[in-house]
Amino acid sequence: MPAAVPNRAIARLAAILPPALAAILALVLWEALVWGLAIPIYLLPAPSQITATFLERPDYLLRIGLATFGNALTGFAIGCTLGVLVAVVCVRWRTLADGLVPFAIASNAVPIIALSPILGIWLGSISPNSKIGVVVIMTFFPTLVNVFRGLISPNADALQLMRSYAASQRDIFLKLRAPAALPFFFNALKICSTLSMIGAVVAEFFGGPQNALGVYIKSQAGILRTREAWSAILVACLLGITFYLVITLAERVVTPWRRER
Repeated sequence: MPAAVPNRAIARLAAILPPALAAILALVLWEALVWGLAIPIYLLPAPSQITATFLERPDYLLRIGLATFGNALTGFAIGCTLGVLVAVVCVRWRTLADGLVPFAIASNAVPIIALSPILGIWLGSISPNSKIGVVVIMTFFPTLVNVFRGLISPNADALQLMRSYAASQRDIFLKLRAPAALPFFFNALKICSTLSMIGAVVAEFFGGPQNALGVYIKSQAGILRTREAWSAILVACLLGITFYLVITLAERVVTPWRRER
């Protein structure tokens, strides 16, 4: 057991090190290209300039970032909850699944974000409801497809064994289908954590309050203040990555049997 702990730590370090080195290399190359090619700042600022601009007003940028993240989190919660509930219904009534699940898969080819102007008309372009609506649509279908696949993943032998013990549908769901669906569920949450932030920010490009990240990015880029726009993009990235890591941590806590993988 003591030897397993260092081995596990080494394995984690080996998993983290390549993407960390790739990110550092990309930033170094970005910085070198900007200064080496003398790229105008209004076209592409260097990472050091973006960081300096962020540090000039971190409180304001984080405040508007959290306002946008609030919309993303609300839409994420609604969309994922609806996706799980509909997936459960589809498992119970397969006829519904035969029509709905293929439609959900095909919806991935539709640029959902293009609905943002329409939702702005329906729900109000300034109101957060239109941004939340975009996030709900973007997170509903991935959750539905992943959770449904997880719920039907137990093989026929396992289901037959449960039935041979006279297990009820409720017992089969709670003791077999739900545990089998947990990895699929968390995979959906991780996908939707990034989609929700993207959806909330881009939806604000079509209208929103001044204290919103998407509005700030659009307005600053429109007057060629690219350092300010990129500093806001940096905030969006930090919030999105943090959200993803929180879900990953929750997955490790809820599914401890998968830690060794």
